[in-house]
Amino acid sequence: MSYFDMASAAPLHPVARQALLAALDEGWADPARLYREGRRARLLLDAARQTAAEAVGCRPDELVFTPSGTRALHTGVAGAMAGRHRTGRHMVVSAVEHSAVLHAADAYDSTAVGVDRAGRVAPGDVAAALRPDTSLVCLQSANHEVGTVQPVAEVAGICRAAGVPLLVDAAQSLAWGPVDGGWSLLAGSAHKWGGPAGVGLLAVRKGTRFAPQHPADERESGRSPGFENLPAIVAAAASLRAVREEAAAEAARLSALVDRIRARVPGSVPDVEVVGHGTLRLPHLVTFSCLYVDGEALLTALDQAGFSVSSGSSCTSSTLTPSHVLKAMGVLSEGNVRVSLPPGTAAAEVDRFLDVLPGLVAEVRAHLDSVPAPDASAAQSPEEGLVVDSLGKLCPIPVIELAKVIGEVPVGSLVTVLSDDEAAGMDIPAWCSMRGQDYLGPRPAPKGTAYLVRRRS
Repeated sequence: MSYFDMASAAPLHPVARQALLAALDEGWADPARLYREGRRARLLLDAARQTAAEAVGCRPDELVFTPSGTRALHTGVAGAMAGRHRTGRHMVVSAVEHSAVLHAADAYDSTAVGVDRAGRVAPGDVAAALRPDTSLVCLQSANHEVGTVQPVAEVAGICRAAGVPLLVDAAQSLAWGPVDGGWSLLAGSAHKWGGPAGVGLLAVRKGTRFAPQHPADERESGRSPGFENLPAIVAAAASLRAVREEAAAEAARLSALVDRIRARVPGSVPDVEVVGHGTLRLPHLVTFSCLYVDGEALLTALDQAGFSVSSGSSCTSSTLTPSHVLKAMGVLSEGNVRVSLPPGTAAAEVDRFLDVLPGLVAEVRAHLDSVPAPDASAAQSPEEGLVVDSLGKLCPIPVIELAKVIGEVPVGSLVTVLSDDEAAGMDIPAWCSMRGQDYLGPRPAPKGTAYLVRRRS
């Protein structure tokens, strides 16, 4: 079995396993106590904090451990906003932030800054979103779905000039190196770099106004209440140091494998869009979307073939809600596959993935190709041309039905697709871009939304 989903959770690093077992024997006592066992536990905690701080690029007394990366983000947002409550309740986020940040931002007056088609924020757009009552800006170091690296240093400079703190979600990038730039707060999650689950970290640089928003607690500088999971913390710090020692060599090797995937998939699988930035990206991650493909069926087929991959497609979501990242980028969401290679991935594993992928996509498409062409002839009108009623049908059926009838209208004529599937608002424009047709935009309809397409060729 080939595990290609490091962006979700990395396998436990061997160093983390060794450190965890050792700390279970030596670090079980309360590090706040003065007796021998407590002092020994305190030494382990201090050493872990020192190691993690060196990897992050901050002082040890600026870093605390939290029960998860999500908790670190929520604590960071709430504490920073409370610390600057006299300034205001406005915060700025990018539209492609992790849901943990976006959910935290829902408690405040927030502005979401858009991204380009590669998923990258323009620093000027962040500057334009700042207001006199802005108390915090949040920007991830690299995107968790498509791997695009964000201009953190430039945005940090803008924030510094405006006197606004910047919180960086570095969960996806800490394994590969520290985050450059004058950020004020930074969060990470151990299970993303090969540490145990249940450990996050939050760094708050000196001079940043911060007011914890939970009942007072003497542990972790009052910023993360509760008894520390010391064995897991020790293992998290040890694994972070270990992966950093391997990072340069692994980044170069995995980046070459990702380049191989980016080059070969569009050539071997028709109607595929590789998304994310081609060069400003994480070294181990690549995402692509396949037209006319049920994402859940494709991921299941890949799993049966021995490959564990992830997806941002609404077709694989229990809520059937399109990925907010792909939506913000304006790219195809159907048949989405995210490949994120863990350290140690062999080139032979990637080659086998590339060998089996075309056949699996063809099988899934063949199954969906049995969907009958819509009966659109009775739904013609002078204003709307040919109308395709896809109400009640989920991704990727509306696009498949559009593709089956576009040739029935003369060049220059309209096809209107009626759909109540949210993913259609992403996938129909992306289909038009890929197939050389003119997308004229959405229109309100009595039921769902009407998507207008003009046949160009």
